[in-house]
This record gives sequence, structure tokens and C-alpha cells, in this order.
Amino acid sequence: MLRRGAGRVAAVDAMPTAVRAVFGYYADTGVFDAGSLGLKRRVDAAVEEMIDDAFGAVEEAVAEEFGHEFVAFGYDTKLVLPAKLTLGYLYRRLDDASHQEVEAVTRLAVEALIDGDMRDALNDDEYEDFEVDFPTDEADRAQIAEIAQSVLQDRVDEQFERYPDELREIYEWAVDISEAHQDEDEQFRALMQQARDGDDEAREAIRQRYKYGTFEEEPSMFSAEELELPYLKTQYDRVGVIYDGMVEMYKAAGFEIEPAFKRSIVLAIIGAQIWLDDLDDYEVDLAEGQLTPVTAEYLLADSGPQAKASVIEISERYLDRARVEATAVDSTLTGIATEYIHRDGDPGILPRTLPDA
Repeated sequence: MLRRGAGRVAAVDAMPTAVRAVFGYYADTGVFDAGSLGLKRRVDAAVEEMIDDAFGAVEEAVAEEFGHEFVAFGYDTKLVLPAKLTLGYLYRRLDDASHQEVEAVTRLAVEALIDGDMRDALNDDEYEDFEVDFPTDEADRAQIAEIAQSVLQDRVDEQFERYPDELREIYEWAVDISEAHQDEDEQFRALMQQARDGDDEAREAIRQRYKYGTFEEEPSMFSAEELELPYLKTQYDRVGVIYDGMVEMYKAAGFEIEPAFKRSIVLAIIGAQIWLDDLDDYEVDLAEGQLTPVTAEYLLADSGPQAKASVIEISERYLDRARVEATAVDSTLTGIATEYIHRDGDPGILPRTLPDA
């Protein structure tokens, strides 16, 4: 009865998404962990302090370059969620004496994730996420982006020096795979345009190479069932590998992390990429010729409703698996985060018609 009541609360759209996520996770799994809310506050505060420290160094560098006494700098940091979840996972499993050690690795992970994201933005000439509190033109924003990334890279390099070489090697391995996927972007764009022009061979190539691509060397973290998930290869290479590498960095630093926890993180992030980012960006990605799981489904389906239903089904498969893995290792914080991702998506924005050529 309590779980049914929780399900009813979770279904109330007027409730904050975070509240719906807590009650929805309880309704789905029977797990209600009041302590996880306090843990979330503690983790959020710790990581926010790390980000403030890093951005403070950026602010000093930008202020010096532009002749200001002080500037405020901001950058989207939602990509550090997996680092927060890993910190929460380890807070609960370690004694207090080890918390400072795991916070140090988390600081490295957080700054490395932000540095990598900034590098991607620079490579794509995208500067709008580098925010300051003084008027700028395009050239200024490009310069600010370069300063910010340089500051983060220096900080990351300095922190890597405190750890065995294995941590840097893991990080570079993950980055190399992610960048190799980006190198395929033009090929996927060409296939997308050909498919939109009515080329059935291009559609089949998208199905085989992009939707059901196979690994040269299958990651040992995935089960046989998970290896059958649509888009696993391309989305693991696109975003999942970075967080695979992040967890392996913690392990190389001496912290024990169960395989199911890593699976929950990677699957949740791939699910979030499809269910939140790619879903929200469908119209923009379509206009720019960007192949994603969402634009791909609208090319492969026979109708708009079929494409929409497929996007929903695929996203839910990832998030359901992530939730199962989180529950298996008693990581309520990760389970609730996955539930939040699920409830934060809005498939209603997807069209019911297929795109024109």
C-alpha cells in the first residue's frame, strides 16, 4: 500500500522532479532510504566547493588578462553527476579517515571531466557556455574559453603527478576512444544525408554501423544482454567510456568499486544522453545533420509514431538496466538519480512525422 501511494505521489506532475524521483524509486524498487537525501546534500556541497575552487582560478586568470579587479565565471557542470554519485557510493563504504583521500580523487575526476568538456567545446568553436559577468564579443569569448581550458588542464596535470601513472593512462585511454568516435562524425553525417535523400543502403549502414555496431574488443563490464542494447557501441564510445575510465581511476587509486555500480553509472549516462540531450536537441541536430540515436530512429522507422515509440523504449531500456544495477549494489543515490533522469525527459516534444529530405 505504501508503494502504491508513493507511485501516486511520483505521478503528480506538479511535484518537484527531485521529490517525484525519490517516491518513484521507492514505488519501483521498494527501497526508501531517507539517509540518501542527507548524503546527496553532503556530496553536492563537497563537489560544489571543488568546482568553486577550480573556477576561482579561472576567474583570477581571466581578470588578469582583461584588466578587471574581479570577474565571475560560470560553466555548465551537469556532466560531473557520475563523480558525485561515485563519491556518495564511497562515502558510505569507507570509514571517515578515508573520506579525505576519496575527495582528492573526486577533485581530480571533476576537473578532468570539465577540462575534457571544455576541450570539446574549443574544438567545435562553441563558446556560449563560458559565461562571465562583463560584456564580451565573439573574440573575447574565444579567448576566455582558451584561458579557462588552459587553467583546468594545468590543474589536472598537476594533480595527476600525485598518483601512479596508471591513472593518467586510464584517462588518456578513455579520451582516445571518445575522440576516435568524434573522428567518425563526418562519415555518420554523410550517411544521414544519404538516408534523408532516400538511399536505402545508407539507412541499412546506419542500422548496422550506428545502431547495432559491434566492439572490436567488448568491454568486460557489460553482460551479454546489455551488449544487445541498441546504440551501445556508438554511445559507449561517445560518452560512456569517459565514465568507465573515471571509475577505473578511482580503482587505480586504491578504492574498491563493485562492477554493478560502474554498469549503473555508464548505462544511466548513456540513457541520459539519449533521453535528455538528444531528445531535446532533435530539431537542432536534424537541421545540422547530426546523427544521434534520436535522429537515427526517425530515419530508420516507417512512421513518426513508430520512431517516437522506439526512442522511448530504447531510453527506458538503458535507464531500467541502470536502476537494476544501482539497486543490486545498494546505491540508492544512483537509483534516485536514474529515476530523476527518467522523469525529467519530455518525449512530448518529439514530432509525430518523419523528417523531410
